[in-house]
Amino acid sequence: MELTPERLAAQCGEGPLLPAYLVAGPELLRVLEAADALRAAARAQGVGEREVFDADGRGFDWGQLDAAFNAPSLFSSRRLIEVRLPGGKPGKEGAEAISAFCANPPADVLLLVTAGEWSKSHQGKWSDAIAKVGVVSIAWAIKPHELPGWIETRLRSKGLRADRDAVQLLADRVEGNLLAAAQEIDKLALLAEGRTLDAATMESLVADAARYDVFRLVDAMLAGQGAQVTRMLAGLRAEGDNVAGLMPMIVRELLRAAALARAQARGGNLAAEMKSQGIWENKQAPFKRALQRHANPARWDRFVAEASRIDRTAKGRGDGDGDAWLMLERLLLAVADAKAVRLLAA
Repeated sequence: MELTPERLAAQCGEGPLLPAYLVAGPELLRVLEAADALRAAARAQGVGEREVFDADGRGFDWGQLDAAFNAPSLFSSRRLIEVRLPGGKPGKEGAEAISAFCANPPADVLLLVTAGEWSKSHQGKWSDAIAKVGVVSIAWAIKPHELPGWIETRLRSKGLRADRDAVQLLADRVEGNLLAAAQEIDKLALLAEGRTLDAATMESLVADAARYDVFRLVDAMLAGQGAQVTRMLAGLRAEGDNVAGLMPMIVRELLRAAALARAQARGGNLAAEMKSQGIWENKQAPFKRALQRHANPARWDRFVAEASRIDRTAKGRGDGDGDAWLMLERLLLAVADAKAVRLLAA
């Protein structure tokens, strides 16, 4: 069975729990809340013991898990066994252990597998085995057009009402950050005092919760989100950041993209190159979009050279007295939009 994390959280308290659950995906808040709901339902149904296994590398001994499945309960008639898979792949031995459990699940054991990464490549016989006897719930990242609906649903769950403009205002403020949205909604539950929230009221009650940081700035640059780049850069500047402090991360990602462009140009294995560059699967899409806009490796070499020039200017070592913030904005927009390359200095 497959359910969304929200549906899973709503249903797990409605009846007896199934033998196995897989909750995974890049949207950490959705994963955490669904897993918390499962744990609470397990406690309510008399599951008194909990064992946690962090299967975070090849050195993990899957025999420990198999032994735990078959060990007698010491303090309770039922046990919850959690397996944490940061990378989302248990490997051959782990897949066999999980599949064997699902083929004949012990009556006194409930299995919960959680993972922070997930894609079609993570699916396998082991996850199919969980789906046959339990639930697979994938917390996909909320897309921009889905965010207002997610916010509206969460507002209703907290007993709040808001008109469309108010919901959109909150969506604009949090910029896809579900944790920030959840925190603001919790605050609204205390401050709204039963009022239906319109845009003006929402404006007065909600802080600008968008978390401006260089990581999200770089993601927006690579993904081609020029408007987001401009807004985030203005936010970073307003919050007191300096260009010199931003440049190491920006240069690093430009160098990564340059290496990928060279691999792509020579017909190499782009997926293998991304892996060698340490780019996780859920972070690869922005790089792929950037390489579609700028396929020529020479273009990326130009971006890197411009970034070095900006870094020198920000540190007072440049040839002129240019505005480092303006230079940085032009560079980021050039990466985000091929038409904006003309903004760069010749």
